[in-house]
Amino acid sequence: MKLLAALIVTIGVGALLVAEAAMQPSSQDRIVLYSIYGSLAVVTALAGWLLARLAGRFTSVTAALQVVGVAAVLVAGASVAVAAGSMFLSSHDLRLVYVSLALGTGLGLALAITVARSMTGDLRRLEATANAVAQGDLSARTGISRRDEIGTVATAVDSMAGSLDAARRDRAAADASRRLLLAAVGHDLRTPLTSIRAALEAIQDGVATDPDRYLRTMHTDLDQLSALVDDIFLMARIEASDLSLDPVAVDLAELADDAVASVTPLALQQDVGLEMNRHEAAQVQADPVALGRVIRNLLDNALRHSPPGGVVTVVVDDGNGPTLTVIDQGPGFPPEFRDIAFDEFSRSDSARDRVTGGAGLGLAIARGLVLAHRGEIWIPEGPGGRVRFRLPAADEVSAEPPETARTVPTSYPG
Repeated sequence: MKLLAALIVTIGVGALLVAEAAMQPSSQDRIVLYSIYGSLAVVTALAGWLLARLAGRFTSVTAALQVVGVAAVLVAGASVAVAAGSMFLSSHDLRLVYVSLALGTGLGLALAITVARSMTGDLRRLEATANAVAQGDLSARTGISRRDEIGTVATAVDSMAGSLDAARRDRAAADASRRLLLAAVGHDLRTPLTSIRAALEAIQDGVATDPDRYLRTMHTDLDQLSALVDDIFLMARIEASDLSLDPVAVDLAELADDAVASVTPLALQQDVGLEMNRHEAAQVQADPVALGRVIRNLLDNALRHSPPGGVVTVVVDDGNGPTLTVIDQGPGFPPEFRDIAFDEFSRSDSARDRVTGGAGLGLAIARGLVLAHRGEIWIPEGPGGRVRFRLPAADEVSAEPPETARTVPTSYPG
């Protein structure tokens, strides 16, 4: 009501000032004008008060808009009728004015109904979408495109539904990842534990013909268990952005040489050759231990998928920034696997165990460590299996601590 009163006063003062400037009314005219304005102001205030009291009782916005439209036309018509009645018009002219006012009121009502139907149609769509979302249909959308408040609410409802849908998909993905984690860890723990149990029982029962060989096997199984636990712990720290890196200026090629040397015994055992292809110096600011782990993980993955007699090649260059590529002569990454290759516990062949296929954490850990160094890692096109990562040059790294990102890019550099 305060707003209505302020508007009535503002409009009335403006109208009277215009009348004074345009008409230069006499004292009698001023009395008539002020009387008309005062009467209309009182009627408008009463109508506004009544409509505000009744607004919450209307069963639809259409009815409310129609009533408001008719009230607005009636107020305007009343002002014209009072003004016309105060003039020296013939009864015929006065009737014509009244008929015109009745026609205007009808046209105003028609306009109010038309506008109200358009608005209430969109409001019904808003209601239907909100009910659908409340019942679990998170794909429901309003489809409303307006620039007014209804459009703003519709956009908010669509955005809310989209956010809820994305949250549901994330929750489903998290549940699937948790189930995969439990299954993968259980599988990778069961094999070495079963082997250790069998060896211990053989030694305890005195049926082990070569106890030293059994102990060596147990030691190997314990190494596998220890490596798996270390991988899981490191992956948890990567996901929690809890890595403690100690970056220094290092040569990427020298780290690659060290990594190649460390996996050479395994390569010889698998009859796979190793080649180092260094084009130019590639200085990076990185934690040597973490970055060495990345390269060894990539080499380990390449060795597992390289055929006997094949060659694994490490290429280091600095064309578009320090870049390292590990290439094997295996079948390469299946197209359907490329998008999830860097996910935890992902394997291109789900039947592989830890010995033949790893726990599925190698590439995930490599991705996390590369991203922690503000680098990027991706799978280029073949032939063979290829994994490439690029790091900022040593002089491009800022002093700010790196943050580990978890998002895998959907499109990869060439």
